[in-house]
Amino acid sequence: MKDRLLVIKVGGNIIDDEKKLSSFLKSFSSVKSHKILVHGGGKIATDIGNKLGIESKYINGRRITDDETIDLVTMVYGGLINKKIVAQLQSFNCNAIGLTGADGNIIPATKRVVKDVDFGWAGDIDNSKVQNQNLKALINNDFVPVFASLTHDEHGHILNTNADTIASSLAVALSINYDVRLIYCFERKGVLENIDDNNSVINLINKEKYKQLLDEQKLFAGILPKIDNAFAAIDAGVKEVLIGDANDLIQNTTGNTIGTLITQ
Repeated sequence: MKDRLLVIKVGGNIIDDEKKLSSFLKSFSSVKSHKILVHGGGKIATDIGNKLGIESKYINGRRITDDETIDLVTMVYGGLINKKIVAQLQSFNCNAIGLTGADGNIIPATKRVVKDVDFGWAGDIDNSKVQNQNLKALINNDFVPVFASLTHDEHGHILNTNADTIASSLAVALSINYDVRLIYCFERKGVLENIDDNNSVINLINKEKYKQLLDEQKLFAGILPKIDNAFAAIDAGVKEVLIGDANDLIQNTTGNTIGTLITQ
Protein backbone atom coordinates (compact mmCIF):
# COMPACT_ATOMS: atom_id res chain seq x y z
CA MET A 1 0.00 0.00 0.00
CA LYS A 2 1.35 3.44 -0.97
CA ASP A 3 1.91 6.20 1.59
CA ARG A 4 -0.30 9.27 1.28
CA LEU A 5 1.12 12.55 -0.07
CA LEU A 6 -0.52 15.98 -0.19
CA VAL A 7 0.65 18.46 -2.85
CA ILE A 8 -0.77 21.82 -1.80
CA LYS A 9 -0.72 25.00 -3.88
CA VAL A 10 -1.47 28.28 -2.13
CA GLY A 11 -2.78 31.23 -4.14
CA GLY A 12 -1.27 34.70 -4.33
CA ASN A 13 -4.18 36.34 -2.50
CA ILE A 14 -3.07 34.45 0.66
CA ILE A 15 0.63 35.24 0.18
CA ASP A 16 -0.14 38.96 -0.20
CA ASP A 17 -1.73 39.08 3.28
CA GLU A 18 0.68 38.42 6.18
CA LYS A 19 -2.08 37.45 8.65
CA LYS A 20 -3.79 35.06 6.23
CA LEU A 21 -0.45 33.54 5.25
CA SER A 22 0.62 32.97 8.86
CA SER A 23 -2.73 31.32 9.68
CA PHE A 24 -2.49 29.11 6.58
CA LEU A 25 1.12 28.05 7.35
CA LYS A 26 0.13 27.16 10.92
CA SER A 27 -2.64 24.90 9.53
CA PHE A 28 -0.28 23.44 6.92
CA SER A 29 2.30 22.64 9.62
CA SER A 30 -0.24 20.74 11.70
CA VAL A 31 -1.27 18.38 8.86
CA LYS A 32 0.12 14.91 9.70
CA SER A 33 1.11 13.54 6.30
CA HIS A 34 3.87 13.66 3.73
CA LYS A 35 3.32 17.03 2.08
CA ILE A 36 4.68 19.57 -0.42
CA LEU A 37 3.82 23.27 -0.68
CA VAL A 38 3.90 25.26 -3.95
CA HIS A 39 3.61 29.07 -4.06
CA GLY A 40 3.83 32.01 -6.44
CA GLY A 41 3.85 35.67 -5.38
CA GLY A 42 2.98 37.82 -8.36
CA LYS A 43 1.69 40.93 -6.58
CA ILE A 44 4.74 41.20 -4.31
CA ALA A 45 7.02 40.84 -7.37
CA THR A 46 5.04 43.59 -9.13
CA ASP A 47 5.27 45.92 -6.09
CA ILE A 48 9.03 45.42 -5.70
CA GLY A 49 9.48 45.77 -9.47
CA ASN A 50 7.72 49.14 -9.35
CA LYS A 51 10.15 50.32 -6.64
CA LEU A 52 13.08 49.21 -8.81
CA GLY A 53 11.64 50.79 -11.96
CA ILE A 54 10.83 47.42 -13.59
CA GLU A 55 7.41 47.60 -15.20
CA SER A 56 5.27 44.43 -15.14
CA LYS A 57 3.77 43.53 -18.51
CA TYR A 58 0.92 41.03 -18.95
CA ILE A 59 -0.85 39.51 -21.94
CA ASN A 60 -4.02 37.43 -21.35
CA GLY A 61 -3.28 37.56 -17.61
CA ARG A 62 0.18 35.99 -18.03
CA ARG A 63 3.38 37.82 -17.09
CA ILE A 64 5.89 38.62 -19.84
CA THR A 65 9.22 37.51 -18.34
CA ASP A 66 11.94 39.55 -20.07
CA ASP A 67 15.61 39.65 -18.92
CA GLU A 68 14.95 42.19 -16.14
CA THR A 69 11.80 40.41 -14.98
CA ILE A 70 13.37 36.95 -14.68
CA ASP A 71 15.97 38.45 -12.30
CA LEU A 72 13.16 40.14 -10.36
CA VAL A 73 10.98 37.02 -9.96
CA THR A 74 13.99 34.85 -9.12
CA MET A 75 14.86 37.24 -6.27
CA VAL A 76 11.27 37.64 -5.04
CA TYR A 77 9.82 34.12 -5.51
CA GLY A 78 12.95 32.06 -4.88
CA GLY A 79 14.45 34.38 -2.27
CA LEU A 80 12.21 36.73 -0.30
CA ILE A 81 8.88 34.85 -0.36
CA ASN A 82 10.25 31.32 -0.31
CA LYS A 83 12.63 31.91 2.60
CA LYS A 84 10.04 33.85 4.63
CA ILE A 85 7.63 30.91 4.22
CA VAL A 86 10.33 28.38 5.17
CA ALA A 87 11.32 30.42 8.26
CA GLN A 88 7.68 30.64 9.39
CA LEU A 89 7.17 26.90 8.89
CA GLN A 90 10.29 26.20 10.97
CA SER A 91 8.78 28.33 13.76
CA PHE A 92 5.78 25.94 13.67
CA ASN A 93 8.11 22.89 13.98
CA CYS A 94 7.66 21.96 10.33
CA ASN A 95 11.04 20.97 8.82
CA ALA A 96 10.63 22.85 5.53
CA ILE A 97 13.26 23.11 2.82
CA GLY A 98 12.93 25.87 0.19
CA LEU A 99 13.40 24.83 -3.43
CA THR A 100 13.03 25.86 -7.04
CA GLY A 101 12.82 23.40 -9.93
CA ALA A 102 16.56 23.93 -10.52
CA ASP A 103 17.51 22.50 -7.10
CA GLY A 104 18.41 18.83 -7.40
CA ASN A 105 17.37 19.14 -11.08
CA ILE A 106 13.88 18.31 -9.78
CA ILE A 107 11.88 20.21 -12.45
CA PRO A 108 13.66 20.71 -15.77
CA ALA A 109 11.51 22.65 -18.24
CA THR A 110 11.69 24.18 -21.71
CA LYS A 111 11.47 27.85 -22.64
CA ARG A 112 8.03 28.49 -24.10
CA VAL A 113 8.04 28.46 -27.89
CA VAL A 114 7.12 31.82 -29.41
CA LYS A 115 3.84 31.62 -31.30
CA ASP A 116 1.62 34.73 -31.26
CA VAL A 117 3.26 36.13 -28.11
CA ASP A 118 6.86 36.05 -26.84
CA PHE A 119 6.48 35.32 -23.12
CA GLY A 120 10.26 35.52 -22.62
CA TRP A 121 11.76 33.30 -19.89
CA ALA A 122 8.55 31.34 -19.28
CA GLY A 123 8.83 27.60 -18.70
CA ASP A 124 6.70 24.64 -19.81
CA ILE A 125 7.06 21.26 -18.06
CA ASP A 126 7.17 17.73 -19.45
CA ASN A 127 5.86 15.69 -16.49
CA SER A 128 7.96 12.66 -17.47
CA LYS A 129 11.16 14.65 -16.81
CA VAL A 130 10.37 15.57 -13.18
CA GLN A 131 13.01 13.91 -10.96
CA ASN A 132 10.69 12.15 -8.54
CA GLN A 133 13.50 10.05 -6.99
CA ASN A 134 15.38 13.14 -5.75
CA LEU A 135 12.17 14.53 -4.31
CA LYS A 136 11.16 11.19 -2.77
CA ALA A 137 14.53 11.08 -0.94
CA LEU A 138 13.77 14.45 0.70
CA ILE A 139 10.20 13.49 1.62
CA ASN A 140 11.20 10.12 3.05
CA ASN A 141 13.81 11.88 5.22
CA ASP A 142 11.00 13.99 6.75
CA PHE A 143 11.74 17.22 4.88
CA VAL A 144 8.77 19.28 3.69
CA PRO A 145 9.65 20.72 0.24
CA VAL A 146 8.43 24.28 -0.42
CA PHE A 147 8.60 25.15 -4.12
CA ALA A 148 8.76 28.65 -5.58
CA SER A 149 7.23 28.87 -9.06
CA LEU A 150 10.58 28.69 -10.87
CA THR A 151 12.10 25.93 -13.03
CA HIS A 152 15.23 25.75 -15.22
CA ASP A 153 16.06 24.95 -18.86
CA GLU A 154 19.16 22.75 -18.21
CA HIS A 155 21.28 25.38 -20.03
CA GLY A 156 21.80 27.66 -17.06
CA HIS A 157 18.61 29.75 -17.28
CA ILE A 158 15.88 30.06 -14.65
CA LEU A 159 12.33 29.95 -16.06
CA ASN A 160 9.19 31.56 -14.61
CA THR A 161 6.58 28.79 -14.43
CA ASN A 162 2.91 28.83 -13.40
CA ALA A 163 2.49 27.61 -9.79
CA ASP A 164 -0.71 25.63 -10.60
CA THR A 165 1.24 23.79 -13.31
CA ILE A 166 4.19 23.05 -10.99
CA ALA A 167 1.82 21.62 -8.36
CA SER A 168 0.08 19.44 -10.97
CA SER A 169 3.39 18.22 -12.45
CA LEU A 170 4.79 17.30 -9.02
CA ALA A 171 1.54 15.48 -8.15
CA VAL A 172 1.62 13.50 -11.40
CA ALA A 173 5.31 12.57 -11.09
CA LEU A 174 4.93 11.44 -7.47
CA SER A 175 1.72 9.46 -8.04
CA ILE A 176 4.00 6.54 -9.01
CA ASN A 177 5.31 6.48 -5.43
CA TYR A 178 2.38 7.79 -3.35
CA ASP A 179 -1.41 8.09 -3.19
CA VAL A 180 -1.56 11.79 -4.04
CA ARG A 181 -4.22 14.35 -3.24
CA LEU A 182 -3.53 17.63 -5.07
CA ILE A 183 -5.10 20.60 -3.24
CA TYR A 184 -5.60 24.04 -4.79
CA CYS A 185 -6.19 26.59 -2.00
CA PHE A 186 -7.83 29.88 -2.95
CA GLU A 187 -10.35 32.39 -1.54
CA ARG A 188 -13.59 30.48 -2.24
CA LYS A 189 -15.07 27.44 -0.50
CA GLY A 190 -14.77 25.35 -3.67
CA VAL A 191 -16.39 25.09 -7.09
CA LEU A 192 -19.69 26.98 -6.77
CA GLU A 193 -22.98 26.22 -8.48
CA ASN A 194 -23.90 29.90 -8.03
CA ILE A 195 -20.97 32.34 -8.23
CA ASP A 196 -22.79 34.82 -5.93
CA ASP A 197 -23.41 32.24 -3.19
CA ASN A 198 -20.23 31.06 -1.42
CA ASN A 199 -22.24 28.27 0.23
CA SER A 200 -23.35 26.67 -3.06
CA VAL A 201 -20.30 24.37 -3.11
CA ILE A 202 -20.45 21.31 -5.37
CA ASN A 203 -18.83 18.75 -3.06
CA LEU A 204 -17.98 16.06 -5.61
CA ILE A 205 -17.31 16.26 -9.34
CA ASN A 206 -16.55 13.28 -11.57
CA LYS A 207 -16.45 13.37 -15.37
CA GLU A 208 -20.16 12.60 -15.68
CA LYS A 209 -21.09 15.39 -13.25
CA TYR A 210 -18.69 17.80 -15.01
CA LYS A 211 -20.36 17.17 -18.37
CA GLN A 212 -23.78 17.77 -16.77
CA LEU A 213 -22.62 21.07 -15.18
CA LEU A 214 -21.18 22.24 -18.52
CA ASP A 215 -24.37 21.33 -20.37
CA GLU A 216 -26.42 23.28 -17.80
CA GLN A 217 -23.90 26.19 -17.98
CA LYS A 218 -23.65 26.29 -14.19
CA LEU A 219 -19.88 26.92 -13.93
CA PHE A 220 -18.26 30.36 -14.20
CA ALA A 221 -15.52 30.65 -16.82
CA GLY A 222 -12.72 31.39 -14.35
CA ILE A 223 -12.96 27.98 -12.66
CA LEU A 224 -12.92 25.91 -15.88
CA PRO A 225 -9.08 25.88 -16.33
CA LYS A 226 -8.67 24.65 -12.73
CA ILE A 227 -11.13 21.78 -13.30
CA ASP A 228 -9.54 20.90 -16.66
CA ASN A 229 -6.12 20.86 -14.92
CA ALA A 230 -7.59 18.64 -12.20
CA PHE A 231 -8.90 16.03 -14.65
CA ALA A 232 -5.60 16.12 -16.61
CA ALA A 233 -3.78 15.30 -13.33
CA ILE A 234 -6.24 12.50 -12.49
CA ASP A 235 -5.92 11.00 -16.00
CA ALA A 236 -2.14 10.97 -15.43
CA GLY A 237 -2.32 9.02 -12.15
CA VAL A 238 -3.18 11.48 -9.34
CA LYS A 239 -5.75 9.89 -7.02
CA GLU A 240 -7.86 13.02 -6.35
CA VAL A 241 -7.82 16.80 -6.61
CA LEU A 242 -9.46 19.18 -4.18
CA ILE A 243 -10.32 22.84 -4.84
CA GLY A 244 -11.14 24.77 -1.68
CA ASP A 245 -10.67 27.64 0.75
CA ALA A 246 -7.23 28.07 2.35
CA ASN A 247 -9.02 28.49 5.71
CA ASP A 248 -10.46 24.97 5.39
CA LEU A 249 -7.12 23.27 4.69
CA ILE A 250 -7.08 20.94 7.70
CA GLN A 251 -10.56 19.56 7.05
CA ASN A 252 -9.84 19.32 3.31
CA THR A 253 -6.99 16.90 4.01
CA THR A 254 -9.46 14.46 5.61
CA GLY A 255 -12.22 12.22 4.24
CA ASN A 256 -14.81 14.78 5.37
CA THR A 257 -14.04 17.64 2.98
CA ILE A 258 -15.68 21.08 2.75
CA GLY A 259 -14.38 21.97 -0.72
CA THR A 260 -14.87 20.32 -4.11
CA LEU A 261 -13.30 16.89 -4.51
CA ILE A 262 -12.59 15.87 -8.11
CA THR A 263 -12.20 12.17 -8.85
CA GLN A 264 -12.39 9.70 -11.76
